[in-house]
Amino acid sequence: MSDALWQRQLAQGLADLNLELDQASQQQLLAFLALLNKWNRAYNLTAVREPREMVSRQLLDSLSILPFITADHLLDVGAGGGLPGIPLAIALPHKRFTLLDSNSKKTRFLTQCVLELGLKNVEIIHGRAESCDPAIQYRQISSRAFTALENIVAWCGHLLADGGEFLAMKGQFPDDEVAALPAGWQLRSRHSLSVPGSDGDRHLLVIGRDASHQNFRTGG
Repeated sequence: MSDALWQRQLAQGLADLNLELDQASQQQLLAFLALLNKWNRAYNLTAVREPREMVSRQLLDSLSILPFITADHLLDVGAGGGLPGIPLAIALPHKRFTLLDSNSKKTRFLTQCVLELGLKNVEIIHGRAESCDPAIQYRQISSRAFTALENIVAWCGHLLADGGEFLAMKGQFPDDEVAALPAGWQLRSRHSLSVPGSDGDRHLLVIGRDASHQNFRTGG
């Protein structure tokens, strides 16, 4: 796979998403993709193995939620191969990102990415959300193909600040998962995501506490 093709795919995809990133950021994104492709052979970081699909399904898919990132410090749970956390951190260098995963191989990869890409705004935590310090609260918590919505709020609810929101990236709209949300949680909004180069359904679900539960903490 030529670097030139990835460069063209990324430049065209960013234009289709109406996102403007400087050349340095674009080169960082492509360097991350090269690391992901290299380490994936041994670490099984992602199911996407066709190089022609990687820009769309990994970079552009992650960046499709960039307009919804409003918090100064975001937690990405089940960070896996760094999606969407690493691309978002590259695109938003003035915001802070904490990437959490319980798989030591994946956090080793993420730590290497931070070092090689020089990402000063990214912290990597190896562990489970249920074990994280509840004194540290986040206004936004993202997840991509992590787990069912009811698990996300159960495992990570104690880390969400009052008035905060989960940004859950899904494929087809998960009616059954929304219906299974426990008491005290609600779907605040849903957004269809148009990812250049991808034909599949993509959705962003914004989940938050009911107004009557803003001072309630859901433990793990």
